[in-house]
Amino acid sequence: MRKIVVTGFMTLDGVLQAPGGKDEDTERGFTHGGWTSGYGGNDFQAYKLAELACADALLLGRVTYQIFAASWPHMTETDVEFATMMNGYAKHVASTTLKGPLAWNNARLIQGDIAEAITMLKDQPGKDILVYGSGMLTQALMQHDLVDAYHLQVYPVMLGNGKRLFKTGSHASLKLVEVKTLDSSIVALTYQRVEKS
Repeated sequence: MRKIVVTGFMTLDGVLQAPGGKDEDTERGFTHGGWTSGYGGNDFQAYKLAELACADALLLGRVTYQIFAASWPHMTETDVEFATMMNGYAKHVASTTLKGPLAWNNARLIQGDIAEAITMLKDQPGKDILVYGSGMLTQALMQHDLVDAYHLQVYPVMLGNGKRLFKTGSHASLKLVEVKTLDSSIVALTYQRVEKS
């Protein structure tokens, strides 16, 4: 069975909103976009490349899909080492407002019940399915006990406000299986779901 792996950049106080750019996601008046700027390096890129190589599909919420679809199709291996994988992988998009067909290569809308559709995806042969960002989608996956692992890249930054991956009422039993300190004091934490007995 394939695994659903949630991966994301997170501040020390749990914020995941708009890591890449000032205007990436200003919902709820968020003004701290682009907080990952100035961090990272060669070992961080190697970490993200290895993570992506263990997958063959992406699972995205509407906001993350729109951000990615606006930039990744214009990137090549010269820009980012793993652009070919990002653009070539199957992309499953959970949205109640987007209409198909979707423009980004190999992207399709998930139809019907989200839990049923994701369970069917997990039952198909293949590698991991990566969930980037996509806080609302992750919350839905958690409610249905569909997340198998979390890859959290924690930055030495605190913002005080913004969308968080784990909201009040979130429940999960996890096991820490790996800790890596990367360039610029980014800590990569890998958690696996503890199977219910």
